[in-house]
Amino acid sequence: MKKEMKLTHLDEKGMPKMVDVSQKADTVRIASAHAKVSMSKEAFKLAARKGGKKGDVFGTAKIAGIMAAKQTSGLIPLCHPLNIEDCDITFEPDENESAINIKSTVKISGKTGVEMESLTAASVAALTIYDMLKAVDKSIEISEIYLTTKEGGKSGLYARRKEKGV
Repeated sequence: MKKEMKLTHLDEKGMPKMVDVSQKADTVRIASAHAKVSMSKEAFKLAARKGGKKGDVFGTAKIAGIMAAKQTSGLIPLCHPLNIEDCDITFEPDENESAINIKSTVKISGKTGVEMESLTAASVAALTIYDMLKAVDKSIEISEIYLTTKEGGKSGLYARRKEKGV
């Protein structure tokens, strides 16, 4: 018989609750996430040469993403505050699509995962790219925000399978 899945952030009455992680062991936990920012060719050229009206697009987006990862518990209800030990954000410009692919990776030694921190980092980095380039292109599109991998903890390794178009 298949075990029934239940939401961990709801109590027996259906009310929100923070998950109790006090009995969990500390383990190394790493999560990576992806986001895509699509834009006009003009905006893409500015981003690629690190020049917008506001300055270095990728440098600013990287700092914003790292700061966001560190602030996730203040942004997402019921997330535990975590002592982030490493956070990196990389950018892959795709000239054919006039798009920037963002990868964030967050690492801790702790009792709970860092998926939300990695997703928040990628999302805020994408929003920062939009902010840096909106004077040139207000139709910039942010898409494809998803968890790519996570490791550590009881559930072990998760790797997003490659799907058509992703």
